Amino acid sequence: MIKTKDKVTFPAGVHPQENKHFTEDCPIEQFPTPKTLSILLGQHIGAPCKPLVAKRDKVVAGQVIGDADAFVSAPVHAPVDGTVKDIALASHPVLGRAMAITIETDAEFANHKQPCPEKFDKDFNATKWSEGDIRDAIRQGGIIGMGGAGFPTRVKLEPNPQTPKEIMIINGCECEPFITCDYRLMLEWSYQIVAGIKLACRAAECYDVKIGIEDNKPEAIKAMAAAIEACSGTEKMEVVPVRTKYPQGGEKQLIKAIWKKDVPVGGIPPMIGVVVLNVATCAAIAEAVACANPLTHRAVTVSGSSIAKPGNFYVPIGTAVGDLVEHCGGMNDKTAKVIMGGPMMGFAIADMSTPLTKTSGAITLLTKEEITRAKYDRRQTPCIRCGRCLDVCPAHINPTKIAHAVKHDLLDVAEQYHMAACFECGCCSYICPANIELTGYIKTGKILVARAKKRMPQ
Repeated sequence: MIKTKDKVTFPAGVHPQENKHFTEDCPIEQFPTPKTLSILLGQHIGAPCKPLVAKRDKVVAGQVIGDADAFVSAPVHAPVDGTVKDIALASHPVLGRAMAITIETDAEFANHKQPCPEKFDKDFNATKWSEGDIRDAIRQGGIIGMGGAGFPTRVKLEPNPQTPKEIMIINGCECEPFITCDYRLMLEWSYQIVAGIKLACRAAECYDVKIGIEDNKPEAIKAMAAAIEACSGTEKMEVVPVRTKYPQGGEKQLIKAIWKKDVPVGGIPPMIGVVVLNVATCAAIAEAVACANPLTHRAVTVSGSSIAKPGNFYVPIGTAVGDLVEHCGGMNDKTAKVIMGGPMMGFAIADMSTPLTKTSGAITLLTKEEITRAKYDRRQTPCIRCGRCLDVCPAHINPTKIAHAVKHDLLDVAEQYHMAACFECGCCSYICPANIELTGYIKTGKILVARAKKRMPQ
């Protein structure tokens, strides 16, 4: 069913140009298996994996090649049959460099993994698996949050008698400009997503479900509502259209919009009885539990006016950004920036060998003209104390004070101003008339604090 009340939203935020038209009508295509893949051992929040294979070892598709004993962690798997070419540092979109297992695909490898939405229909029965079996399959499948920071899903769904989960919110907002892979999933894999939601509900022992989808995606709203209507065991599922605004897909903002509650500063949704899952994560849960397929491939949007063939592709984890761009016809000489992710929260990369991770939902190529507010042509000027960053900040902090503290190496002051509460959405940088990269300063401050506390390598 669809909630018919006025579209809900959260305070603050911005509305950048959406640019969904490049790929919203592009069905998900199979991406050909590359000759080599580099599987990063750190793709999620929590303990990074340790390699379980050695150089020159033979591996098969779906084999666990890295794991950790920590509870907050998730294994990584080989997407293909092949030979371990190397275990060494590789480009990482966040950390700069991190350990990765490079696999050379067998020349005769023909078992290319295909999407399997046809295996799920309206009669899917989640009760065939026990709650514990579902959680174990999710952990063994290496499922992590595929729409954000990559928190291990097994941990998210763990029941806690002290704070039982009251509501499950499914994130189908996809509020970042350019990105449409989740939109296509909701159109093409709707039954698989619903199956994953059913399984997640059993695992979390929580059955009240709200599916938040921005109102600029009417076809996705219809598709998900139709799937819920057709399926059994969905009586407590509801599609909630939310107002199109960035960052509507932030989990705290989505909780505020749909459930009207605030997650405490420094807290996480389970603390107030909420579990938030992305639609791609739900689809991966269904495949891991019902088909015993680990998370080795994902849907990725390649977009921007400077790419010859924008589209949505089903891509093996570990594929180099350059291979994906080349498959799309390559970039033209107007390309000014390549971003892993979207233009608001993504990471600009210079090394085209950087491999895709489980959280890599997009590659965005921007021209000089597409870069927000023509930053190439405008220099930074002093802060004029206009307060616009305060007006749009969805975390309700003071980005300017934090940025100035970081700039002057006053990290203790930056922490006092709740730097950790910033989730780096970029609204402040987007709106700043002085062209100050406020989010960049805050990101730098967090890294410096983490290094000082030995939570991150120097």
